[in-house]
Amino acid sequence: MKPIWDALRKHLRQDFRWNLYGTLVLFLALLITFNYSVNLERGIIDSYRGNPLRIVWYFLLYCFAYYGGLLIYLGFTKEWWRLKNPRFWLYSLFILAVLGLDGGFYGYNSLSRALFDGAVYSYLFHCFTNVSSALTVFLPLALFYYFVDNQRHHFYGLQPKWTKLKPYFILVSLMLPLIAWASFQPDFLRSYPTYFDSNADEFFGVSRWVTTLLYELLYAFDFVSAELMFRGFMVIGMAHLLGRGAIIPMVVCYASLHFGKPLGETIGSIFGGYILGVIALESRSIWGGIIVHVGVAWMMDLAAWLQKM
Repeated sequence: MKPIWDALRKHLRQDFRWNLYGTLVLFLALLITFNYSVNLERGIIDSYRGNPLRIVWYFLLYCFAYYGGLLIYLGFTKEWWRLKNPRFWLYSLFILAVLGLDGGFYGYNSLSRALFDGAVYSYLFHCFTNVSSALTVFLPLALFYYFVDNQRHHFYGLQPKWTKLKPYFILVSLMLPLIAWASFQPDFLRSYPTYFDSNADEFFGVSRWVTTLLYELLYAFDFVSAELMFRGFMVIGMAHLLGRGAIIPMVVCYASLHFGKPLGETIGSIFGGYILGVIALESRSIWGGIIVHVGVAWMMDLAAWLQKM
């Protein structure tokens, strides 16, 4: 755990200001309160499922969160000159467009219904939901990286770094008591497990564990794409434009990604996003974040599944 604490202490020594972080907390509180008061994501944005306007809605939400967090940071650091760099606008608008596309894309719905005459629609829908980021995230980022980005950071921190990963497994294990407590909360159990039993195992003539394992592997893939966008592109990819200021707008935007989740998970994403952002900035790798993110996600599904047995 020492490398993680060292990275956090180093970052806080250089970045922390009471007025800055206090204003950030207030902004996040207002944003979260508004979302859960009017049911912004599930009640308004998701009502446009299948409509291209859903992508636009998500784009506007992420823009407000990201640029709002950035303006707070620049207002206290007086680094307004960063906004004069055209590459900042190219990078930031690009990743926010990718986020909007990934959040609002719904093409996998018709594909799920078309395959096998819809006999296993529910199962295919959830699987395609998780793997669709190969099209909506990985492909756009790969094209941007090879044709626009002039950095050499091994595709936004995705280069394998298998050394010094032990602290992240320890960090995942420390989350176990909190997840166990959350699994007794009604709000948690309304959202998890993310995969519900279907007739897919009978349809394909395989064990239930085979279809469950496939779903969970694709579920993990979705978290890899999330780390690539938020810690990879927004932190590692934009550090040359924003320095340490890349973390705060990412955190606010990352919190808004969870607006359709239970309130406790949204609040937890703020702290988790901040810690993983600092780790990515210091290590130039997103593998620590992938381990933590996937490990916690799998434990949440398992805890909820055990509660509902």
